[in-house]
Parts: sequence; structure tokens; C-alpha cells
Amino acid sequence: MQASIEQTKQPWQLQMFQRSLKKQLKLKALLKCVGDVTGQRCLLVTCGDNNGALNWYFREQGGDWMWGDAAGENLVEICELLGEPVNHLPEGNFPFADRQFDCVVSIDVLEHLDNDQPFLHELHRILQPGGRAIITVPNGDPKLLANRLKWRLGMTPEVYGHTRAGYTVPELCNSVKQAGFIPVGDGGYSRFFTEMMELIINFGYVFVLSRKQGRSQAGHIAPTSSDDLKTHGSAYRLYLLIYPLMRLVSKLDGLLSAKNDNAVIVIAAKL
Repeated sequence: MQASIEQTKQPWQLQMFQRSLKKQLKLKALLKCVGDVTGQRCLLVTCGDNNGALNWYFREQGGDWMWGDAAGENLVEICELLGEPVNHLPEGNFPFADRQFDCVVSIDVLEHLDNDQPFLHELHRILQPGGRAIITVPNGDPKLLANRLKWRLGMTPEVYGHTRAGYTVPELCNSVKQAGFIPVGDGGYSRFFTEMMELIINFGYVFVLSRKQGRSQAGHIAPTSSDDLKTHGSAYRLYLLIYPLMRLVSKLDGLLSAKNDNAVIVIAAKL
């Protein structure tokens, strides 16, 4: 792969995904939870920090997918990549019929909301009985070393555009129960070493690159458009050079137990 995004025919979103340690772990963990969805009607809902690459790879797994984003900021870029419409989903008013879907995947949405219940109740409404909601959020446990380091360096929930640090598994289970779901499974991904590699990247983008160009904005922790990526072309080329080393460091997560997961997943069923 060439260092410049203009030297390859591959969409820039997929290039970035293939150099994103945490997003690759996220996709692997979620696809394991989703399983075989052949013949099923599925919905993927994201929020802001998504350029469409996750949608692309979910679509490759089969199933009849529709797309939504709770923030509505990157819809044009996502639509261009997918060649399909992406719905803007206000947290309490989805443009879908009751019991329309067999499976709904929510990626990093709840931590952006002041009140998670309107959103979760909408997920419950649009699922048919027996359907599943697979929900992932950051692990907000303040005892996690990665969280303590991030917050001390100024990478607080507000910088990420979050209204809260995240949820522990019990907290997320409690929220989905309030919306009428039954938790039937849980999991997680991204342990200390991956989080530290991501922290280096996000810190550099937020506090060095974006502020240097006067473009720092809450919730923008990485390039969200091809223009953003071109603007930071030199930094991106440097990142490509050090990525293999960061990937090796990330593999040290295998030495840690699941209690160190910095992102949690809950699988919830509608009876």
C-alpha cells in the first residue's frame, strides 16, 4: 500500500480501517456476536466516529442490511462509500416500522446520549419478537488503568463528544432491561496496550494536528473525511511507517484477562 491515499484505488475509509487497531478488534468481536444473518433483516446504527468502513464489512457478511447514524455528521461520506442511503436516526424517533428487523447492532451510540432510554426503547420497538440487539459502548469503569491515563492526559469523555465515560457490563445490562430487553450474553475487546496505541493517535490528532490548524472540535478524534486525511497527509504517512510496531505492541493484550476490556458488548433479546 502506498503512503498517499491518492496512489491507490481503494476507498480512503477502508485504508484507514486497515490501519486502525481498535476498529479491527471491534469488527471481529461484533461479527462473532452477530453470527450468521443470512436471510435476516438487519440494522447497523453508529454515531459520529464512523466513516462507513464498518458498514462495508458488515454488508460483506450477508443479511439484508440498512444503515443509520445518530449524529448525522458523516452521512454523505458513508453514502458515497456504500452506494446506499444512510438514515439519520434521532434518538427517540426512528423512521422504521414496528418489528421491522431481526437484528440490530448499535456501535458506540449510548455514551453520546444524555438519556439512553428513548434510543433503547426505539431499538426494542423495531425488533421483532425473538430479535437481538447487539450493543457496544466504552467501558466507563474508573478503575481501568487506561481510563485513568486518558483522563489525566486531557482525553476526557467531553473530548470524545461523550456525555458519560461509558458503561460497565452490569450498567449496560441494567439499561437494556429498563427498555424491555433480556440480556443473554456479553463480551468485550480492546485491552490496555491497544488503548495506549489508540491514545497516542487520538492525542496527536486532537491536541497537536487539529489545534495547530485551528480545527479542534469535540468528538473529532480522527479524520472523518477525505479532505481531513489529505490535510494531515504528512502525519498519516508517518503513521503508516510506525503502524507495524504499534500492531506488535497491541498484541500484548493477549497477556491480559477479559476484565481488562476497555469496550463492552451486551447481547439483548426481545421476547
